[in-house]
Amino acid sequence: MNVASLNFQSWRGYLELMRPANIVTAWADILLGFAASGSGIIFVQLINGESNFPVLIPLAWLLLATTGLYGGGIVFNDVFDADLDAKERPNRAIPSGRVSRQNATLLGSTLFAIGIIAAFQVSWLSAAIAIFITLSSLLYDSLAKHHPFFGPLNMGLCRGSNLLLGVSAVPAIVWERWYLALIPILYIAAITAISQGEVHGGKKITGVLALLLIAIVLMAVLALGLLEEYTAIAALPFAILLAIRVLPKFVKAAREPIAENIRNAVRIGVLSLIVLDATVASGFAGLYYGLFVLILLPFSMKLAQLFAVT
Repeated sequence: MNVASLNFQSWRGYLELMRPANIVTAWADILLGFAASGSGIIFVQLINGESNFPVLIPLAWLLLATTGLYGGGIVFNDVFDADLDAKERPNRAIPSGRVSRQNATLLGSTLFAIGIIAAFQVSWLSAAIAIFITLSSLLYDSLAKHHPFFGPLNMGLCRGSNLLLGVSAVPAIVWERWYLALIPILYIAAITAISQGEVHGGKKITGVLALLLIAIVLMAVLALGLLEEYTAIAALPFAILLAIRVLPKFVKAAREPIAENIRNAVRIGVLSLIVLDATVASGFAGLYYGLFVLILLPFSMKLAQLFAVT
């Protein structure tokens, strides 16, 4: 094997650790938060030529921040799981020897640092949220993910906080829209709960619980229409798409909780985070903004064909 081939495998190993398709879903969280902050109107103004690009600088910093934070969290997931993966998933980057645990630790730490520094460019509150996400990610990776209740809750908090990171484009609005974090918390809790059986299979009761949480999320994104600033009719087409994509896979995993069905449900659930974000974003910023967020879905799906999602 020549040097070029070794370098390619090494770089691919680093990218595998970061789960690129998943990072794109984190961008969608930020775009949703940006819309919920009231800044989504800027997107429409840009299309109409009524605004200039510099007003989107906070959004750019927050997208960089979530890239570092999510990437760091997922890298450390594999760092902490290296011994277990050596038995269950020997083809992963660390147990296969393509990336050393030391280098993976350095990569994860660097990504976390980038995320916090980028968030700091927006506001102190953004930096505080980024630090919270970092600590929550490390807690999940090292301890919480092994607990059937606190694991899903912990991961949900990470994604909910990521949404609030997007809202922090306008710091004062975070205190008004904090409740939006509950939607990804419930959604991710459903995915994380069912994912506990993606290697050896799971339990039907866990699948039923995950389905219940998904149903609550679908009702919640439409119930937001009770807010004066939220247009449920704009969110409805995206909510229907979300239900069509997610429910059949989760129903199948609940009925037959074998590893393959669970992995398929987790994969479609993770990628459909973009649809969930597009749903809520359209309610706050209109149909065109929702479509803009949804454009990330085919991009993420293409990356998912090249790099593992779970």
